[in-house]
Amino acid sequence: MALKNTIFLSALGAVLIFSCASEAGDPAAPPGARSRGATLFSTHCTLCHGKDGALGMSGAKDLRMSSLSEDEMIALVTNGKGSMAPYKNVLNKSEIEAVVEHVRTLQATE
Repeated sequence: MALKNTIFLSALGAVLIFSCASEAGDPAAPPGARSRGATLFSTHCTLCHGKDGALGMSGAKDLRMSSLSEDEMIALVTNGKGSMAPYKNVLNKSEIEAVVEHVRTLQATE
């Protein structure tokens, strides 16, 4: 149990460190440039979810397989759940919406 807590706290610490980084994306960037949501996802989410959303570190869900609605995703990112920390004090509403928009592009299509 102590090892699991240590891993979680280490991952959380890394997320907090990365959350202090400045945003490199430009919402007015030309087509083909990295989206704001992708930049925020890279900064705040890839540690546990991976670049493609499938990493699964610290019990993180495979985002490609999510069946949550957009509103449910926004609520989850905002308020956190289980070992996922809430981001309501890290990202503003439009940033959370941009992250969710990016996550929805990672989802598998049938």
